[in-house]
Amino acid sequence: MIHSRNRRLRVNESIRSLVRENILTTDDFVMPIFVMEGENQEEAIPSMPGIFRRSIDLTVKECKELFSLGVKSVNLYMKVSEHLKDNTGKEAWNKDGLMQQTIKAIKDAVPEMIVMPDVALDPYSIYGHDGIIENGKIVNDATNDALARMSVSHAEAGADIVAPSDMMDGRVLAIREALEESGFTDVGILSYSAKYASSFYGPFRSALDSAPKDNMEIPKDKKTYQMDFHNSREALNEVFKDIEEGADIIMIKPGLPYLDIVAKVREAIDLPIAVYNVSGEYAMVKAAAQNGWLDNDKTIIESLTCFKRAGADMIFTYFAKEAAMILNK
Repeated sequence: MIHSRNRRLRVNESIRSLVRENILTTDDFVMPIFVMEGENQEEAIPSMPGIFRRSIDLTVKECKELFSLGVKSVNLYMKVSEHLKDNTGKEAWNKDGLMQQTIKAIKDAVPEMIVMPDVALDPYSIYGHDGIIENGKIVNDATNDALARMSVSHAEAGADIVAPSDMMDGRVLAIREALEESGFTDVGILSYSAKYASSFYGPFRSALDSAPKDNMEIPKDKKTYQMDFHNSREALNEVFKDIEEGADIIMIKPGLPYLDIVAKVREAIDLPIAVYNVSGEYAMVKAAAQNGWLDNDKTIIESLTCFKRAGADMIFTYFAKEAAMILNK
């Protein structure tokens, strides 16, 4: 005779919900947003159905709608005009730049929205790399100086948390010291601590035109600074260093193919963990759903819940708005 029957706790939805270990809510989401120059401008991103580049005025409108749905955090990326790009990234800390104007506009319109601008030089670089290039190499320390200036500029514009995604060594410490010296002691750092050199970023890079340029004199990819996808112990090394340097939140990117890294880091640290459900993951689900191969809504919720089950506290996802609508039903 069987005494222990696990199916007793699966009899109906009421029982299943009573013993459910992880609950997905709109509080878990951070919505990445692409911003472009102009007014009343909106451009669809073909490889990311339902995602757009928008001018500041329409971005503000979108943020108001997101907040009304319960999505309280946004992550900002700029589509930078070609004539503003160079090898120094100096447009990144222009106090009147597109990023700075966007931060101010969102905080003025939706003061309670948490604004997390991306801190990296690739959208501002003529080479499409996250760092300054000298003699054919991405140089680390000079890039850190630029990232620190960029972060202070974001804080001056009203950013709540800066999010360095570049993977330079020591940049968290450089940013933390710069913020402290400038009086921005309450501005947080969400560090992309374990960011892998991944094939899943393709749609994102096409959205911002931020892929490395085809130039024989520079690295053709980002493997000299982003992590090797074969490695997992290395992720813990990166995480511990960023915590020592003053990171407040740890990011793991990409997401679904790297749930083992999320779980490993969760076991090792107590700090909040963010995970990035990246553009390639989004595009795959959308393509399958459009072909009738997957149920769109169910797949979205299952995928996002998996991040929480693995140990993430927050999820950067292009599904944020759509998932909020599903959950709000």
